[in-house]
Amino acid sequence: QVQLVESGGGLVQAGGSLRLSCAAAGRTFSTYHMGWFRQAPGKEREFVAHISWNGGTTYYADSAKGRFTISRDNAKNTVYLQMNSLKPEDTAVYYCAADRSLVRVTAAVEYDYWGQGTQVAVSS
Repeated sequence: QVQLVESGGGLVQAGGSLRLSCAAAGRTFSTYHMGWFRQAPGKEREFVAHISWNGGTTYYADSAKGRFTISRDNAKNTVYLQMNSLKPEDTAVYYCAADRSLVRVTAAVEYDYWGQGTQVAVSS
């Protein structure tokens, strides 16, 4: 089992940057694949980015490609989401998620463990 806590959200102007962090409690973090999702008001939770257990594989939603970078530091039990060139449509609550076995890395239902989320607001 793993407990996840996100941080790093905030209010930023369009074109700005934020780095989200997701700290995991537990000794087996390095065995989990990790994902970032987001949910805007009135919308369904959507996939943003994924990273494999050892960081060897990453995958991004089209909306994140070229602007966001997911990374992890297994020694620090932390996964990151660097977000650049932010747009107002990136405004959402961002969640990190973990699972040991994934078939569809973009599907929220596949992830067993979730953090509480961190709010990102981008002003125009």
